[in-house]
This record gives sequence, C-alpha cells and structure tokens, in this order.
Amino acid sequence: MATHDTNLAERSGSLVQSHKNYQPRVVFFYFVILALLLTLGGGLAYQQLLNRDRHRDTERVQNQRRILVPGPRGNIYDREGRLLVGNRARFSVVLYLDELRAEFRREFIRIRKNYRETGDKDLPNSAQMEEIAHTTVVQRYLDQVNDILHRAVSVDRTDLKKHFDRQLLLPYTLIDDLEPGDYARLVEHLPVRSPLQVMASSTRFYPYGSAAAHTLGYVGVDSDIDVEDFPGEDLKTFKMKGTLGRDGLEKVFDTQLQGEAGGTIFRVDPTGYKINPPLEKRLPVQGKNLVTTLDIDLQQVAEEAIGDRIGTAVALDVRTGEVLVLANKPDYNLSDTSPHISQQTWQDIIDRNALLNQAIGGAYPAGSTFKILTAIAGLRSGRLDPDQVIVDCDGVVKIGNKLFYCSNGNGHHHEITLADAISHSCDIYFYEAGRLITPDILAAEGRRFHLDQRTGIELPNETSRMVMPTPEWKEEKMGERWFPGDTANMAIGQGYVLVTPLDMACFVASVARNEVYTKPTLLHRPNAPVQHSEPIGLTDAQRAVLLHGMEGTTIYGSAKDINKLPLYHVPVRMAGKTGTAQKRVVKDGQLGTINFAWYICFAPIEKPEIAVAVMLEGETLGEAFQGGLNATPVANLILKKYFEKRDHPSPFVSPLKTP
Repeated sequence: MATHDTNLAERSGSLVQSHKNYQPRVVFFYFVILALLLTLGGGLAYQQLLNRDRHRDTERVQNQRRILVPGPRGNIYDREGRLLVGNRARFSVVLYLDELRAEFRREFIRIRKNYRETGDKDLPNSAQMEEIAHTTVVQRYLDQVNDILHRAVSVDRTDLKKHFDRQLLLPYTLIDDLEPGDYARLVEHLPVRSPLQVMASSTRFYPYGSAAAHTLGYVGVDSDIDVEDFPGEDLKTFKMKGTLGRDGLEKVFDTQLQGEAGGTIFRVDPTGYKINPPLEKRLPVQGKNLVTTLDIDLQQVAEEAIGDRIGTAVALDVRTGEVLVLANKPDYNLSDTSPHISQQTWQDIIDRNALLNQAIGGAYPAGSTFKILTAIAGLRSGRLDPDQVIVDCDGVVKIGNKLFYCSNGNGHHHEITLADAISHSCDIYFYEAGRLITPDILAAEGRRFHLDQRTGIELPNETSRMVMPTPEWKEEKMGERWFPGDTANMAIGQGYVLVTPLDMACFVASVARNEVYTKPTLLHRPNAPVQHSEPIGLTDAQRAVLLHGMEGTTIYGSAKDINKLPLYHVPVRMAGKTGTAQKRVVKDGQLGTINFAWYICFAPIEKPEIAVAVMLEGETLGEAFQGGLNATPVANLILKKYFEKRDHPSPFVSPLKTP
C-alpha cells in the first residue's frame, strides 16, 4: 500500500515537473503574439494616423476630376471706340452623358439579351456591346434633333468612343455652331430638363470682315488651357478648347487678351460619371481689352481705294507716331477664320499670298520717293546748292558704259534746280546729285533715318531685309565692285535699295516733323505725347526749298493730274513725292519688269498732322504703273477722309468713354 502511494506520489511529482518544463515556451509565444499585435497596431496607427494624408490624397486623386473652361478673350477697339474684334455667342447641341447612365445600362442589357437569344457563339465582348449601347442611345437623342431641324445627321461611333475614353465629364457635341433659325427652333422644342441641351460658348467676331485683317490677326484652337491658383493640379483634368493668337495683334498681345480660365472639381463614381454638386467652382473671366490707334473709317477708305490690286497703305499721326491705317491687299475675311479655318479657306489664302503683311513683311525698291533723302543728304553735306543748275536734262545721260534715262514721261527738263527736280522727279538731276554726294553719304543718311532697321511696331514677322547699300556691302555680299551706275540707281531709290512701306511712312512723318526718326505704335493712348528725335539739320532756307519741291509735286509736278480731280482733291496744302520703281522678275515663265507705284506725303504743310505712304505692285510684266497715277489717288482719299472727319466730327459716342 505504501509502495502504491509512493509510486502515485512520484507520478504526480513527475506530472507537476513536466508541466513546469513547458511553461517558458508558452510564455515565449505570449511575447511573440504580443509583439505581432503591437506591430500590427503600430502599422495600423501609422497608416491611419501618420500616413493619413497620403491615403486621403490617393483617394482624392482616384475619386475627383477637374474641368477647366477658357475665359472669353478681350475685345479690340479702334481709336474712337468702335469694336474691331469681339466675341459672339456660339450655340451647339450637346448631350450630357452622365445623365444617361441608366439608359446606357438598360440598352446594354437589352443588347446582350438579344445576342444571347440568337444562339450565336461568336458574341461581341462586353466592351463592344457597351460601345454599341452608347452609340444607340446617343443616336436616339440625335434623332430628336434631326426631327426638329429636318436633318439626317448620324453619330460618329469612333468620335463618340474617343469622347467616352478621354472626355467623359464634358458634354458631347452633336451639332456645332447652329444657325440662328435652328437655335430658335431647338430652344422652343427641346424639353427643359432633357440631357439634350443647347450650350452657349463664345467665338471671335469681326464686325468689319476683312478690314485690317493683317493687323488684327486671327486665333487658332488652344487645347492646353490652364488656370492659375486653382486646386487640383494632380487630378485628372478635362479641358474645354480655348483660343490662341496666331497672327497680328491677337498673337502679340495674346497674354493680355487671353481670358482667365475657370474651373470645377467634381467627385466621380467608380464608372467615371460625375456626382453633383461640384466640390469647388471658379467662373472664367474675360481678358483685358485692347484699344488700337487704327481709325476704321480711314482703314476702310484705304482698302476700298486699293481694291483688287496688290499693295499697301500706311497712315501715321505725325505728332505721336500712332498708326491710323495699315492696309494690305490681297487680304482675307477674318470671319472665315472663326471658329476655325477650313482647309479650303486656308488653301485659298495661301494661293493668293494673302497672309503677307506687305507693309512690314515686304522689302521693295523705294523708287523716286528716295529722292527726298538724296536731297537731304546733298543739302546737309553741302554737295548740293539748291539754286545751282547741275545738269541740263535732255532725257538721257551716259554713265560708265550704260545709258540712263529720265523716266518721268516728259523726255527732258533742260536746266533744272533742286526744287523743280523734286516736283518733276527729274532722274537726270539726281543721277548727277548721287555722283556728287557719293554712295557712302547716301547710305549714312539712310541709316540716320533708320531706313535699314526694323521699326519695332507691335506686330509679328517684321522683315529685316532692308538695305542701304555701300561699295563695301556689295563687295561682301556679291563679291563685285561698285560701279558709277550703282550710285546713279541708288540716288533714285533703285538698284540695291530696299525698304518697307512702313519705313517710308515713318520717314515722311519724320520729314514732316523736321526730325530723323518716328517710332510707330498700334497702342492708342489718349493725349499721347508728341515724339521727338534728332533734328534733320537743315537750315530754314534749305527746308523751305525741300518743302517747296514737295508741294510742287502736288500742284504742278508728277501728282498734279490726280490732285486736280474733285474726287481726289484734298482741301489743305500738301507735301508729297511720287515714285515708280522696277524689279526684274520671272513670271509665268517669262523674264520681265514689274513696276511698283509709290507715293509719300504729309499734310498740312504749315502744321503737319498726318503722313501717308502708299505702295502698289503691278501684276503684269511691263505694265505702265506709276506713282503719280496709281498710288496718289489712294493717299488722297485717305487724306480727304481724315480732314472731313477732323472738320466735321462724328456724333458717335465711344463705349470706352461712357460710364
């Protein structure tokens, strides 16, 4: 019995001892589990507390979308407040796809059921059936529009798919740029709460059509609009198309004219449809207005006077350098560029070379208008005495081995002094004057009047091809020496002399002020200060001779015939100079001469206000095209309109001046 008890006790002790041997392992696992729980808790705390912002941003990026809407462009006005470029309402029929989710789903189910009932094993996949459902539903709404407008427009399936993939949050355009009658019918017949709506946007509006087309410029589509200080730059963004200046003032002042874009941020569901109301919204703001120096009345007169010919006319305010007219032909109708330029319209513009702004982009021989500069160079250098007879013009003179003719149409002028040589545009006199003055002095005088430089006008694409040639220039550019005939040609604005019409307008405006430089501008400032630059440097007597010769041009000289006609008569004293330049060209496979008709002038002589330069290009080889007969009428009509307006102001009240 005792033995049994002893054995029992030993077994019990063994069991107790055995239990004590396993206890540390259990405790170890307790610590392991506790460590795991702490790690898990720490990770959860890190993710929920410390990393909360990152998760919130990730969720925001996944669940929110941003829509940007361009602001309307600013208006462009003429100097008197007439609207030259504005914005018009443009109406389109659009479909708000986010309101059709239920219809898309029902149509998808119906299409899938119909396919399954056919028993066809080659069924479209779900994505294809969704695409079919989208097209079917959208066509159903488009048919409502077709019934109202009596059209038969179909949905472009590829375009619709692209819209679903890339621009789901934007309304889908069914018909763009409605005619007024169509707009009225749709507004009357479409249900107010239909997902089918007429949406208004803005597009450029040109009340005067083609007037000042090269100066105003046109706009193109901008698919990459942006908005400053608006949240959501990291969100997926949908951008409605804006505009970007492509030429003229629209391009140079695009930043100023460009409106401030607006934006909206929406929450979207898992399928990408927006959930109203928006989380944040900012309305677009119209761009700043631009007031130009142009006078649309004078501009239209100039363009009508040029007509279907190739040419340009520039008129400046002598005192301020403000550009009153900048006309170019051929031109194009700005209305045809808005809301976009069709391929046909663009090709027509290119074929007619109508994009070239000749006033600033073309360099031409100045012809006899350059004789004013030759006269100034001769008087300043002392090489010409205004009372001295330096030639006996019998219509032809031999210089070197060539004969040079007096191409004024009269054949000869006999003995002639400077003033009459200017009035009658005697080439023989200026051939000799050029020899006395030398090409270096002529070129230096041209540079002093900045005829070799860009004017810096606020327009793109001003050429730099102007040339005031010298013997060194010819040697460097052409590898040839300078001949006496080169000097003769230079003295009458031929040979290698190249200038722009704007250059010559600035030149004659400077002569009117008795100074050497005029800075042209297209930005109007009320009460703009009078420009001043270096004086020409003529004595009073020398200037009187110069003006006497220029006035004589309009009274008894090369421009007298036009000035006598009532239609072109200007009721003030004018100073002018005609010019006819030639250029050898190949046209239609034939080598020949094209004439350029020039006329520069300013008025009134006593107190100059306006300066004009006109250049017309002949279209036919060998055509009789002269400054006195062809260019003078254009300038006179501009001057006539200017003084009519000055003496009889219009009752028009500028919207820029009203409260």
